[in-house]
Amino acid sequence: MTEWTQPDQAERFVRTYADPILRVCAAWSLSRADAQDICQDIFLTLLVEQRSFDSPGHERAFVLRCAINACKDILKSSRFRRTAPLEEAERVAAPVPGEEHPVWQAVEGLPPQERVLVYLFYVEGYSLEEAARLCGCTYAAARQRLSRARKRLRTELEVYDHG
Repeated sequence: MTEWTQPDQAERFVRTYADPILRVCAAWSLSRADAQDICQDIFLTLLVEQRSFDSPGHERAFVLRCAINACKDILKSSRFRRTAPLEEAERVAAPVPGEEHPVWQAVEGLPPQERVLVYLFYVEGYSLEEAARLCGCTYAAARQRLSRARKRLRTELEVYDHG
């Protein structure tokens, strides 16, 4: 196994996980500042705890699960419910490939739970079972949410196509 120094490990975490964490936060419609805070907190946790993982996939799943949990915590917080973002129109930093494309615009309009599943399933390439586990829901719930998301996207894109 490779022996990493802490600066090497920190750089690897940023290079490997900054974009996916920011995208998960975008899927939950968090502000750029909240997304960056979550990213930093997860990196600090990884560096301080120095966890060992069975595989890179296990590490990635852990990081994304941490991001999802942190997003949910922020959305449940009283601070979030009582404040309005300063930059209301601005979303999170990490660009989604083909961001200007109508499909990605339609995905951004989905409810957060559906948007996260679409991101994990189609962009990150997780199986539906893995995506459900990362989202903390049952396989059946994930299947239903993804089905609803597809239906909404189909309807939205038909309007765009004919419009």
